[in-house]
Amino acid sequence: MSPWETQLRKGLVELAVLATMVGGEAYGYGIVERLRKIEGLEFTESTVYPVLARLAREGFLAIRAEPSPAGPMRRYYRLTSEGERRFREMTRSWRTVSASLSNLLEGVQG
Repeated sequence: MSPWETQLRKGLVELAVLATMVGGEAYGYGIVERLRKIEGLEFTESTVYPVLARLAREGFLAIRAEPSPAGPMRRYYRLTSEGERRFREMTRSWRTVSASLSNLLEGVQG
């Protein structure tokens, strides 16, 4: 992966993580697995878990712990009302930037 692609993905991980929780709560590894199945968003646990922790610290996610059928407690994350607002803001920004860049690239020859 090229350095610019790495930087692009770093900038998108928060939006991708928030998007996985729009439909309801999810546990950390479930979020990682969901993202791994999407081409271009194959984020690893070492990328996703720090983002989840930061988003929870910042009040965008709520956490509840539940015993796992096998292994350690599972931490389930859900969007707070502030998290929903953050997701809507980020989505609007992404759509604007994405459309603008697509328009720019359409005009480029080569």
